[in-house]
Amino acid sequence: MIEITIRSIGVSGVATLIAAALGVPLGLKLALSNGRAARAGLVLANAGMALPPVLVGLIVALALWRGGPFGGLDLIYTPTAMVIAQTIIALPLVVALTAAAVRALEPDLWTQTMALGATRAQAARMLLREARPGLLAAVLAAFGAALSEVGAVMMVGGNIAGQTRVLTTSVLQATRMGEFERAVGLGAALLGLSIAVSACVTAAQGAAWRRSPAR
Repeated sequence: MIEITIRSIGVSGVATLIAAALGVPLGLKLALSNGRAARAGLVLANAGMALPPVLVGLIVALALWRGGPFGGLDLIYTPTAMVIAQTIIALPLVVALTAAAVRALEPDLWTQTMALGATRAQAARMLLREARPGLLAAVLAAFGAALSEVGAVMMVGGNIAGQTRVLTTSVLQATRMGEFERAVGLGAALLGLSIAVSACVTAAQGAAWRRSPAR
């Protein structure tokens, strides 16, 4: 169980980091833009939050399958394929929630910061700093979506023992085999991991709120 738990944390953690690295800047850009492209981007991000994970798994599997466009990379049924699928699932959450967190700030904050002589990069960092509680919530939601995913992970990872088996696929397999005690134990580990991460993020959010000069 320890090996499976570590693999689950590793795969979902890497996917969340990639989603955050791509999604936070994109969400900020969409929040600060008012054009049609920005509105379309927000629509896609919001729609992506409801994207069926099985569909993501199918798309990634077709792309990585031997006859697919990236079949030569030999990534199907590997942890890398699982990271790709989980990143696609988590990315819309980060983008949409980041944009919402930034737009919840004072509407004139960006203009005021720029008027004080800040560069665009400095103003962007300031906005993200002010929106930290919302950003942390976005990251938590992304990690939760990645960690709890089973359909896409099963499709692209194959649930191979010692290689791509994670907590969610292990719970599913144990249940199918009638090993309910093992399934409950694995489920408890998954729940405990989710609660631990949530507690850490909640504590970080509380610290961010206390440090905010507006409160």
